[in-house]
Amino acid sequence: MTHLPALVADLALILITAGVVTILFKWLRQPVVLGYIVAGFLVGPHMHLIPSVTDGHSVATWSEIGIIFLLFALGLEFRFKKLLEVGGAALIAAIINMGAMVGVGYLVGHLLGWSSIESIFLGGMISMASTTIIIKAFADLGRQKQRFANIVFGILIIEDIAAILMMVLFSTIAVSKTFEGMQLVSSLLKLMFFIVVWFVVGIFVVPPVLKRLRGYLNDETLLIVSCGLCLGMVLLAQAVGFSAALGAFIMGVILAETVQAKRIEHLVQPLKNLFGAVFFVSVGMMIAPSLIVAHIVPILILTAVVLVGRIIFATLGVLASGESLKVSMQAGFSLAQIGEFSFIIATLGIQLGVISDFIYPVVVAVSVITTFTTPYGIKYSEVVYGKIEKRAPKKWSRLLAGYAQSRQKAEDNPSNGWLVLLKRLFVPVLIYFTLAVAIVILSRVMLIPFMLEELPDMLGKIAAAALTILLMSPFLYGITSRRHLLSSSIFFKLLKENHFNKGVLILLNLSRTFLCVVLILSVLLPLFPKATGALIAISILIAIFISFNPRYERQTKMIEVAFRENLSGGGRTEDES
Repeated sequence: MTHLPALVADLALILITAGVVTILFKWLRQPVVLGYIVAGFLVGPHMHLIPSVTDGHSVATWSEIGIIFLLFALGLEFRFKKLLEVGGAALIAAIINMGAMVGVGYLVGHLLGWSSIESIFLGGMISMASTTIIIKAFADLGRQKQRFANIVFGILIIEDIAAILMMVLFSTIAVSKTFEGMQLVSSLLKLMFFIVVWFVVGIFVVPPVLKRLRGYLNDETLLIVSCGLCLGMVLLAQAVGFSAALGAFIMGVILAETVQAKRIEHLVQPLKNLFGAVFFVSVGMMIAPSLIVAHIVPILILTAVVLVGRIIFATLGVLASGESLKVSMQAGFSLAQIGEFSFIIATLGIQLGVISDFIYPVVVAVSVITTFTTPYGIKYSEVVYGKIEKRAPKKWSRLLAGYAQSRQKAEDNPSNGWLVLLKRLFVPVLIYFTLAVAIVILSRVMLIPFMLEELPDMLGKIAAAALTILLMSPFLYGITSRRHLLSSSIFFKLLKENHFNKGVLILLNLSRTFLCVVLILSVLLPLFPKATGALIAISILIAIFISFNPRYERQTKMIEVAFRENLSGGGRTEDES
């Protein structure tokens, strides 16, 4: 008889145990994630009531695949329309809550005697609530449609995005072993560059291709193609120095904007459930009772910090966004736990070798305790609010009510001139500038070496420069385009108000032309380093020519229309399309 690999026996043990335990947890009306963690503890090396897993290395590999599919599924559930509906309230609340908790975590880590990097990772771990646990608690308590629940969902969306960015930044800190500000800024700019390029190119390429091939994509083929795209983006992300999780999330977001989004999400769900279960089981396998007993004091301290800190800072964050005290407290009590992203960040820290092994079971223990307290926090938040309202001075109540009204008026006021105008300009300029930079980089890596090899020296340089600038032209026009200004009534209102506004608007236009000149010079100077003065003049002339050329205006409009059509296709069923 053929000998089976140890992994097969381990998976049988893991899945059978996880199945039995999660059925028990469903009967007890507890989150399934906790059932997986308990199952992992039972089959782990620290518990001997039942047989234990023997091939831990292979299980760890499966758990890494689990993280990839968890983040891929999270990206598939992401919608830009949903993010826009969240508005500024959730963004303000998430920034205040996460920023404060990262700072508190860093401080508490130092007080516990942990290293600076361990303290930074701790701050990240306790700064994010658990989407899975909160959604389950809201469903069990029937609170999904209440005002505070919508705000909490918005905060969770922003926290999920922030978690991906945090993982990339933490990886940079861990590798460099330093906290140099310029290095972090450089890493953040690099991250933004690749996210914009991948997302924009992905939206242009993937949705139209899948739409054309729709007739050939049965469920089996679509699943294979989707997983292949996911893992391909994972490889690409790792090739340029980012985490696998970032690549999986970005491809999920891109596929979420296709007409097959719902179908892909449905097909990927079983894979996410299977590999996700193995990941959470692997989390439970790392729980060592001896370590928990030895570190019971940090566990109790961190539990108190999470429960008290997240309630206070989340409440303050929602209050600052202009909501009432009641809604703010309900949201704050709902967010008083940590969950899956805490495990993922802890796993990242261990893989990078920058946090001690004992931190993992400590964080898991804190998560388990705060998960059990979450339903009670949601349930009794109104009781706590009632007691505070009775005892709080009337002056405070009037002050909070007045602040909420003033915030609402400010949000409803469409005439916040400069802010609205800059928002209107920032996104297209950022996207076009990033794409132009990507063309410059690709030209230096591929086009210029090819031209210099195929053509005589000077002719090759001229041809390479001309072709690169030609490819950049629609994006250069997009940077200088006046359509984003002239189509806005706010522009004319600001223009008529006073001479100062007129000068600033002229400066704004000149600064965009300056960006184009810099981009053109970045192509010409490396090829012709001895003609700097002439090249500056040539670059200015080229930038002016492009900005007033109606041909490029048509090209840019076509690009924008195609992008919007692809982006607005997400979430529709195939029949609807």
